[in-house]
Amino acid sequence: MSPRIQGYAFVLITMCIWGGFTLTARLNALWNISAWDIVALRFALAFTILMPILIYQKKAAFLLKKEPLILAMIGGVIYCLFAYSAFHYAPTAHAAIFLNGCIPICTAIMAYLLMGQAFDKHTWASLAIMIVVLCLMSVLMYRETGVAFGIGDLLFFISAILWAIFTVLLRKYQLSAWQAMCSVAIWSAVVYIPVYLLFLPKHLSVPDPVHLLSQTLFHGIFVVIIATLTYVEAIKRLGAFKAGSVTNLAPFIAAILAVPLLGESLSIAMICGLVGMAFGALQPWRWIGRKDSLEAQLAAQKKQSK
Repeated sequence: MSPRIQGYAFVLITMCIWGGFTLTARLNALWNISAWDIVALRFALAFTILMPILIYQKKAAFLLKKEPLILAMIGGVIYCLFAYSAFHYAPTAHAAIFLNGCIPICTAIMAYLLMGQAFDKHTWASLAIMIVVLCLMSVLMYRETGVAFGIGDLLFFISAILWAIFTVLLRKYQLSAWQAMCSVAIWSAVVYIPVYLLFLPKHLSVPDPVHLLSQTLFHGIFVVIIATLTYVEAIKRLGAFKAGSVTNLAPFIAAILAVPLLGESLSIAMICGLVGMAFGALQPWRWIGRKDSLEAQLAAQKKQSK
């Protein structure tokens, strides 16, 4: 396959896993799997797989630096606890809007605060669109339910901020995808699991063992390991903008699939939020500019060849 076809294949795999994360994280709530438990199981399995590989390769020295620990605490333990907990209070559509929809703009804000990276015109446009969408949503939700936003929405939004900080720090620390993945999985397990075993509530006997096993395998292997690697490979072949734009569609598609698969409903407020936040997050107007730019480059190359 050509690099372009390979890139779209990796994008498809990443989309399936990211969309599956949204659906299965909601299933945790329906199957009575607590956030405390799934976070422990997720990182315990990833640690069991990755640590022997690092020891065999004799390339675990990077874990002794402070950067891997910081990334693990922000993008691993704390992010997962907030995100998984949010699904116990809000349905899938809320996750697509307040988590995945808010991640791009939160990342831009954190890049400005932590690295001094100024907003471009596309970021300002996205910010304006999202503010209008959220205001419209709040009015519609208040009219429908009497409550503008719930605790689940707040937890999703905090999760978006945490992931944005993680993304910016990852860019700042310049770790490879393999090092970042191992850092999050291993340090999260080392720090969180002892605390979980000694102090946190455990409900492992409540869910069906089959449900518990399937969630552990999916979140510990597919989400932590495979999706990270396929996303990086997609970026190498398609570029960050195209790969990121396409894969960011996955949670919004999952919100639609949750209607027939999980029996969830979509209100007018949620539909407006999904459409508006997807538009603001994906920035489809940039595709037009990129196409024009590509055509200009090709014309310039032809002119030079003549």
